[in-house]
Amino acid sequence: MPDACDLVVLISGAGSNLQALIDSLGNRNPARIRAVISNRADAYGLQRARQAGIETRVLQPRDYPDRDGFDDALADLIDGYSPDLVVLAGFMRILGPAFVRRYNGRLLNIHPSLLPKYKGLDTHRRALEAGDSEHGCSVHFVTEELDGGPLALQAVVPILAGEGLENLAQRVHEQEHLIYPLAVRWFAEGRLRLGAQGAMLDGTPLPATGQLIRI
Repeated sequence: MPDACDLVVLISGAGSNLQALIDSLGNRNPARIRAVISNRADAYGLQRARQAGIETRVLQPRDYPDRDGFDDALADLIDGYSPDLVVLAGFMRILGPAFVRRYNGRLLNIHPSLLPKYKGLDTHRRALEAGDSEHGCSVHFVTEELDGGPLALQAVVPILAGEGLENLAQRVHEQEHLIYPLAVRWFAEGRLRLGAQGAMLDGTPLPATGQLIRI
């Protein structure tokens, strides 16, 4: 079994993807969550972490004069845990270039669309309004381009005839809870890495779409 891979998870809200990560631990999974950090003191995900015996910290932007000051303090807090990987799990802040460069190749995010489609917010509505036949979610390495880093894994979800926003969002969310723990486990096992040309799995460059899973 590989050596333990230490994670720090950043959240802002309910923490359902955090819970999926917590539930995936064990069973010879070398990933280990050292801490969960939130920029909101009322984030329910903090309670999920505490129930799992994971250390929690809160760092609020209002306590810092500017974004760079917050990013620097956040990075210092993260580095206190010496993580191998930093996982963004519904962390609703844009991180500055210096922060992203500091964790180059060690920073993962999940986004509720089939990137590069629908970067940013309100992705499910945008997919429906565009008349798309499929939607989904993407795990990617974080770079300075918002939602633009190399893709590691995508789950493709067919859009059903007459499907509403709430149902589509729920179905995509279910896939997030499957593929994010999988991608994190791949990283923890040394299988997933960021190479010079993009994401790599088992030493082989992944396609621009990352590894595709269709349901």
